[in-house]
Amino acid sequence: MSTSPQSDFLRALYQSWSDRMAANPAMTLADLRSLFDEWHQPTLEPEGVTYKSEVLAGVEAIWALPHGADTKKVILYTHGGGFAVGSAASHRKLAGHLAKHLGATAVVIDYRRAPEHPYPAQIEDSTAVYKELLARGFKAADIVTSGDSAGGNLAISTVLKLRQDGVALPGAVIAFSPWLDMEHVGKTLQTNAATDALVSKAVLEGMSGMFLGEKGSRTDPLANPLKADYTGFPRLYINAGSAETLLDNAQDLERIAKAAGVNVTLSVVDGMQHVFPFLAGRAPEADDELRRIAQWFKRA
Repeated sequence: MSTSPQSDFLRALYQSWSDRMAANPAMTLADLRSLFDEWHQPTLEPEGVTYKSEVLAGVEAIWALPHGADTKKVILYTHGGGFAVGSAASHRKLAGHLAKHLGATAVVIDYRRAPEHPYPAQIEDSTAVYKELLARGFKAADIVTSGDSAGGNLAISTVLKLRQDGVALPGAVIAFSPWLDMEHVGKTLQTNAATDALVSKAVLEGMSGMFLGEKGSRTDPLANPLKADYTGFPRLYINAGSAETLLDNAQDLERIAKAAGVNVTLSVVDGMQHVFPFLAGRAPEADDELRRIAQWFKRA
């Protein structure tokens, strides 16, 4: 299956980041964050969606509010970026497209980032916002946790922590290209190294080091959800691109969750890069995937 010409926009952006990082190995964290704030560029502005900024449970956030959405339903969206880069601003359009397809609202949170705030600061922020949503009257069953890459990890680990704390769990979880493996042992890290324009083992090692800090464990199930027990976990949608190095994180999660009896759907799209839904509004592969997610969501 050949990919659309429009889908190359994301690969080209990732390649430009990789080239710029390689050319400047001493790039500061501030410069790296500026680089990754270009992540919004592949996503076209969704029509009929407005935004507002708010602070929830002490966490800065951006709401995406599609016209005509069911305001009783909300997506708690955690952005990707290795827990260290990326932001609500870089991901608001992606969340807006997802919310529009699902007929819900979305809130994208600026959780505290590593290395200034290592694990478990991120999960503390996401669970605090979830509990704030419950306090505001949202029913647990009407909340979806969703995120991409490291944020896909958080969308999952947030639920694991809520279960641990005895809090009512969300109705569904949607993870785009989740980065789950903190031990970096996945085979596709090698087999897809030539096709993934962004994510390499060296990048992951640097990000996981910042995320875990001195005290975090690579096998803690709340940091590495491939080590978790998925008994009683909500229905789960996972997607990935066949070209990405983190492909087997998605495949392993499907296998582990399914073995625990979870209602799980995995969608792997041929030739696509890491978090290819960033191409929403631009490339048919992303829009088709969002339609599939909407169909899955509405079957509940």
